Amino acid sequence: MRKLICAAAILALAAGCGGPGGGGNGTDDKQDIVIGLIADLTGATADVGKPTNEGMLAYIDDVNAKGGVDGHKIKALSEDYAYKVPVAEEKYKKFVAEGAAAIMGWGTGDSEALRSKVKDDQLPFMSASYAEVLTDPKQSPYNFVVAPTYSDQLRVVLDYLAGQDPAAQVAMFHHDSPFGTAPLADGEKWIKDKGYQLGFKPYPMKAGATDHVGILQQAKAQGVKYVVIQNVSSPAAVVAKDIAAQKLDMRIVCLNWCSDELFIKIAGPAAENHLMLQPFAPPSVAKPGHQPIRDYCQTKGLDLDAKGLHFVQGWYTMHAMVKGIEKALADGKELTGPTIRTALETMPALDTGGVIGPIKFTADSHRGATASSLYRVSGGKFTEVVANTVPKA
Repeated sequence: MRKLICAAAILALAAGCGGPGGGGNGTDDKQDIVIGLIADLTGATADVGKPTNEGMLAYIDDVNAKGGVDGHKIKALSEDYAYKVPVAEEKYKKFVAEGAAAIMGWGTGDSEALRSKVKDDQLPFMSASYAEVLTDPKQSPYNFVVAPTYSDQLRVVLDYLAGQDPAAQVAMFHHDSPFGTAPLADGEKWIKDKGYQLGFKPYPMKAGATDHVGILQQAKAQGVKYVVIQNVSSPAAVVAKDIAAQKLDMRIVCLNWCSDELFIKIAGPAAENHLMLQPFAPPSVAKPGHQPIRDYCQTKGLDLDAKGLHFVQGWYTMHAMVKGIEKALADGKELTGPTIRTALETMPALDTGGVIGPIKFTADSHRGATASSLYRVSGGKFTEVVANTVPKA
């Protein structure tokens, strides 16, 4: 009798913990799929981190409301790491212990720090970092990058500037972190490889600075015409105000993390005529792919235009991961890290209705998309200058 009781207990425990993601509720055969979200809600990049995280959670909520993935509900474990790499590592361990089938990270520092752990644990990992190293399956076999890398974004910008003014002096203002420095060497190499005559000099931006007059004066001495910014919206807006206040003849070109509505709002009139390179179409530049998000927002009493571009970015990043999970289940596979990885590498290109270029991964490249669009701020709004352009061959 004792043996029968023990056997029954083991079976009951297995029923409660089995299934996709290892974290089911034990109420039926369709166990929950656990996805861990490492989010910056209070740290240095919270201004863009919070809406991106909200977009990811909204996508999961929408999927669950429609019956989940093959009948499995998604269980989101979302926690703030305040842009601190050691905290991200703690959150990652916690999510693994709770049976996560996949992880959504955030910054470049934490994404790169977790690469070896992700590889060892064989857990598919997507984040809001678009560092080039994360796209190479030989180096990062379980990392997938949805949008053009920072290096590809910078290449597109340099192609454009070389076409506008072949001998222009370019300053690269950047966050003083792995995120900020990620595209610098590739940008310098691109100029050399393409034979461009552009000047190019990096300038680290001091965190928490109330103005950037000092480095702007250095850029002025360089003869800078264009200031490319690899940073988030708030400090970029300060640069725009400083340029206006000093009446400098310089034009900002933001890469994706400062190319948003927040930059325009904070900079105000000083944002006018500056350029923004952005892989994700903002809600104000209507694309068919915005409609599912608008429909969801309407049911929740939310204003997508107020939520903004990064909400859309979070939605479609989670969309890519969930589509990989969906394909693994549709292929009749047990849901594991390796089966999700294979599904992501073999699924057809994802059509996002023009929000971002088609997302396509392969076994040889985890670079999902390469196209970005260039916008000009005009009348406080995005005006499309160049649509869906890729680095020159």
